[in-house]
Amino acid sequence: MRGDISLRSSLRTRLLVVCVLVSLCSIVATAWLVVSVTAVAIGRERGQAIADDARVYDALVGFAATHPNWRGVEPTMRALARETGRRITLTDENRRVLADSDGEGGTSAGSLPDTPSATVDALAVDVTLVGGGHGGELSDRIDPRAVGPFRLSPEERATLRVAASRVLSCMRERRGAAGVELVQAPNGRPQIELDGRVMDTGDRCRIDALLERTPTEQRAQAQLGRLVNACLAARHAAPVQLSDDLTWTPSTARGAPNSRAVTSCISTAQRDQLSPYVAPPALLFATAPDRRITTFFDLSGPNRLRVAGVTFAVLLITVTVTFVVGTRMVRPLRALTGAAQRMADGDQDARVEVTGDDEFGRLAVAFNLMSSRRREGEQLRRALVSDVAHELRTPLGNVRGWLEAVEDGVVAADKSLISSLLEEALLLQHIIDDLRDLAAADAGALRLHPEDVDAAALLAQVARAHQGNAGAAGVELRVRPAQERPYLRADSLRLRQAIGNLVSNAVRHTPAGGTVTLSVRPLGDQVVFGVEDTGSGIGEEDLPKVFDRFWRAEKSRSRQGGGSGLGLSIVRKLAEAHGGTVHVTSVLGQGSVFSLRLPGPSTGQPES
Repeated sequence: MRGDISLRSSLRTRLLVVCVLVSLCSIVATAWLVVSVTAVAIGRERGQAIADDARVYDALVGFAATHPNWRGVEPTMRALARETGRRITLTDENRRVLADSDGEGGTSAGSLPDTPSATVDALAVDVTLVGGGHGGELSDRIDPRAVGPFRLSPEERATLRVAASRVLSCMRERRGAAGVELVQAPNGRPQIELDGRVMDTGDRCRIDALLERTPTEQRAQAQLGRLVNACLAARHAAPVQLSDDLTWTPSTARGAPNSRAVTSCISTAQRDQLSPYVAPPALLFATAPDRRITTFFDLSGPNRLRVAGVTFAVLLITVTVTFVVGTRMVRPLRALTGAAQRMADGDQDARVEVTGDDEFGRLAVAFNLMSSRRREGEQLRRALVSDVAHELRTPLGNVRGWLEAVEDGVVAADKSLISSLLEEALLLQHIIDDLRDLAAADAGALRLHPEDVDAAALLAQVARAHQGNAGAAGVELRVRPAQERPYLRADSLRLRQAIGNLVSNAVRHTPAGGTVTLSVRPLGDQVVFGVEDTGSGIGEEDLPKVFDRFWRAEKSRSRQGGGSGLGLSIVRKLAEAHGGTVHVTSVLGQGSVFSLRLPGPSTGQPES
């Protein structure tokens, strides 16, 4: 590849100059319009979004406060979705969908945003969304609509409505109709409001009769008192007497408990008492994928003409420049398109003529290089298919031959035959596993699970695992003691696989009476594993090929040496996955040394 393109002849420079000139003309004319209109749009959209969020949240908190579960919430959600233009979804804390404004099952948890809009919990209200609550201040973030056992029975409501109507008529006769209203508390109790304030003291209209607690409220208040005192008893604190307005006094003369403990127990008792009557917490997802920012703006007549004139001038300049530049760009692109079409039609020798030193010239060079690599890749693919077929043909042929002999009654299916068939099956499995590992590495799907590894201990494990095979082959397997005990960060299972492949390869190519020596040592910021044998060695011309797939030093491709021909290829892939390398040095007839270099701390204990 030639050097960098000169700045003057670069197509990028020429296009940049043209774009700057066109942009200057358009930016000056449109910047003020874009800024002003966008600011208005964003402000209005943001304000509307906040209002919609608060509206949706308030409605769903109200539903949760008055229902023990989320069944039946879909109509409310659909109405909110129509009013706000949003899609509303409720899920539990495990992100399982409870309800969706688009219908049941309309949304999967995987399609929801990572972060919910809010958590809908009537017993832990988000005060930033609801402000001061409904009809009064929030008590410990509990929604006032969550009344639970304090909800009056229909008979009690009817009785209180009669008393409230009598009091209302009396007060209007005395004070006039202005400022006196009859309202209803969340638990169904009618209340008299005077100038927007609920009356809680008596007067001549006998409002005291309306303020008396009903049996339902008394039972609920007594239950709340018991829960508070149970909480205080668990904290070894003295009991208290709880009033209707949640103020308290000591129940015994032996002293009053800590006010902080009482406040905490009252809050806990309220939630324990109300939790069976309110819906469980749910995650709220309010999304508006189809919403667009809408704006309204008006321009005067002269301004409209000015904007139209600038727009036309910019359009004319843009069209002219685009036509001139595009004409020059089309020629090499047509040549590239024709060559690509010929390549798609099967012409593996498709090329394009390089006519310049700009980006199009570089593109032509890259295309020609791609064509050459594609031809080479196709040749490698065919060779790989041939190699795989060759590797699988021999064991499959052996298995088929013996099975046909058993079927024809030529040989008996004795233990030795079964062992032979099992050996061939294991060879097939080994080849398939190696191919699978290589395919995963090529696809970038080879996952590592790094951990702190004692390199010397791992090397000893590999030696023990291969001691039997080495002994059966008459080869002595040694581990050279390390002067320093190196550690590194690696996948211990994959690392044992890589070193094990090197050991297996060394044992296979070392004659009886030979030696295979394993070693590990720190080298700067790397850890180097060594596998040295006294085997047949590798010729200098074959050294660059030892890590190629299915390559063997035996030109006859016999199976006397065993192996699948993939072990060293897997070693290279595993080394690269760890950020390391593998190298080999060899002298024909004297032996080989394989070195696996991986990044890691030189010495010392594993990092915590």
